[in-house]
Amino acid sequence: MNLLINKNALVCGSSQGIGLASAQYLATMGANVCLMGRNEKSLQEALKSLSIIHDQQFHHYLIADVSDLNQYQKDLEAHLSKISYSYDILINNTGGPPSGPIVKAEIEAFKQAFNNHLLANHINVLALKEAMIKNNFGRIINIISTSVKQPLPNLGVSNTIRAAVANWSKTLASELAPFGITVNNVLPGATSTQRLEAIINNKANQNQIDASHVADEMINEIPMKRFGKPEEIAAAVGFLASPQASYITGINIPVDGGRTACL
Repeated sequence: MNLLINKNALVCGSSQGIGLASAQYLATMGANVCLMGRNEKSLQEALKSLSIIHDQQFHHYLIADVSDLNQYQKDLEAHLSKISYSYDILINNTGGPPSGPIVKAEIEAFKQAFNNHLLANHINVLALKEAMIKNNFGRIINIISTSVKQPLPNLGVSNTIRAAVANWSKTLASELAPFGITVNNVLPGATSTQRLEAIINNKANQNQIDASHVADEMINEIPMKRFGKPEEIAAAVGFLASPQASYITGINIPVDGGRTACL
C-alpha cells in the first residue's frame, strides 16, 4: 500500500492512542510523518514504531503543547521555518476535555477546551494551508467524536466544543475545496484508549461502582458488542488522506460499531 509516497503528514497528539495509530497507518501508506505532542520521551518511543517500508527519510517529531497557544504557534512556526518541504496532510487530534455534567462545568473549562481544540486546529490550518494551495493538494482530517451527531451523557464540555469544531470544519471545507484541499472529520466511538479508560474510571468513582460494570454497560450500547481499536479509526483516516478520497469533503464519518443512533 503505497498511496502516499512523497507525501508529508503532520499528526497532532500522536504519541499514543488514535493519534499514534493514525501516524502508523499513514507511514505504512508511504507518507513521511511528523509526530506532534508535548512529551518528548513518548514521542521518541512512538517514532520507533513508524514503518519505513517505503524508504521514508523524514519521520521525525515536534514537541508542542496546546495548553499555551502563543508558545504553540511559535513552536510550529519555528519548525516550519527549519524544514525544506511542506505538509500535504494535517491530522488535527487533541485529547478530549475531562468528563462531567455540563451544569457543573466551570467557565474556564470551556475556554481551555476551545483553545485546545478549535483554536489549535485553526493555528495549524493557517500555518499549512498556503503550501497546500500552492500544490493544489491537501488533506485536513479532524479527529472529533460521535457527539457531533449525538451528545454523549456526562461529557458536557466535550459535546459543546466538538460541535464547534465540526462546524468550523464544514465551513473550512467549502472555502478550501476549489484548491484541491479536502477537510473531513472522523468521529470515533468508544475506542480502547487511555481516554476511554479515564472516562470509565471517572464514572465508576462518581457512582461508586466497579469500572468493569461501567465498561459492560457501554459495550452493551454498541451493536458490535465491543470497543473499537485505535487502528480501526486510523483506517478511516488513511482512506480520507488517500487520492481515492479526492472528491469527499465536508463530511463526518462515524467509526463506532453502530452505536450512534442517528444517521
